[in-house]
Amino acid sequence: MTDVQSESATGMAAGPNPFATVLQVSGGYCLPRSLHVVAELGVADALDETPRTAAELATSVGADPGALGRVLRLLAAHGVFEVQGDGKFGHSPASRLLRTDHPQSMRAFARMFGLQVFWETFGAMEHSVRSGLPATAEVFPEGFWGYFERHPEAGRVFNEAMVAKSRGAVAGILASYDFSGFERIGDIGGGSGHLLRAILDAAPDARGVLFELPRVIEGAAGIASERLTLQAGDFFRDDLPECEAYILMEIIHDWPDEESFAILRAVRRAAPAGARVLIIEQIVPDGPGPDWSKMLDIHMLTLLGGRQRTRQEYEELLARSGFALRQEIDTRAGISILEAEAI
Repeated sequence: MTDVQSESATGMAAGPNPFATVLQVSGGYCLPRSLHVVAELGVADALDETPRTAAELATSVGADPGALGRVLRLLAAHGVFEVQGDGKFGHSPASRLLRTDHPQSMRAFARMFGLQVFWETFGAMEHSVRSGLPATAEVFPEGFWGYFERHPEAGRVFNEAMVAKSRGAVAGILASYDFSGFERIGDIGGGSGHLLRAILDAAPDARGVLFELPRVIEGAAGIASERLTLQAGDFFRDDLPECEAYILMEIIHDWPDEESFAILRAVRRAAPAGARVLIIEQIVPDGPGPDWSKMLDIHMLTLLGGRQRTRQEYEELLARSGFALRQEIDTRAGISILEAEAI
């Protein structure tokens, strides 16, 4: 091992160097896997305000004490849990988010990224880079969404993760945008309707339409009311409702450009002139630095064939679909609202 390699491997180098960059990035996959495993085991739930040893935690979650201690040591080095002076482990702000009872719990989100469909698909990522197509079908012939239909427990974890992720986003959206001026609001592909219901609570004079696939609408039957209508359909084949505003929250990023164009054209056919479409997504910044949206973009490529987009890419896609981008709103909740007008 060279002096540079030795210093980089032991963390004793005076500053960043190219070897350290390649070493950490190429071998760093053990770090997220460690997080997936402790989330799956429920280690954070087994740790309250009193620090505990790895052996005590291992007994609670059914793990090997030595192995768990090494995993927690790695995570603590990256801000997830803390190593106490007496060899015990305590919570850090990040590890508290792995508790099931935390108001902003991210345990389901961490478990989701550790699911077989995610991890094994990324093993076939070279297929996506070579072809531009999702790698999921190379590993799971039924595809990404079909996997969850065949594995309901994994589907439950996925759904819990999406609900948990949306909690902070919904609060940010409601604080950033005034929906009170719209009489009828359509949530296209809105899942169980959690965002639309929150909007209707905040805008009591508005009515809403949740447009989703038939199996989703069947599961959401209990939320229907005088102000909230459920409409089953497929936005690639069926007519969308006529509304004054349309919400597309993390829908467009699931799809390549042509399919995204088809979705937006379907909205435009239903929308009267002057109607608003609100695309709620994580926007890729123009700068070259690290940003979660750039990682999420590779998830979309590998898992679904979709993509995260820059503001300019969205503006061009909207213009092609018959909309003019009016503004971008940073919700301060890790997601942005792109407001466009039907022209």
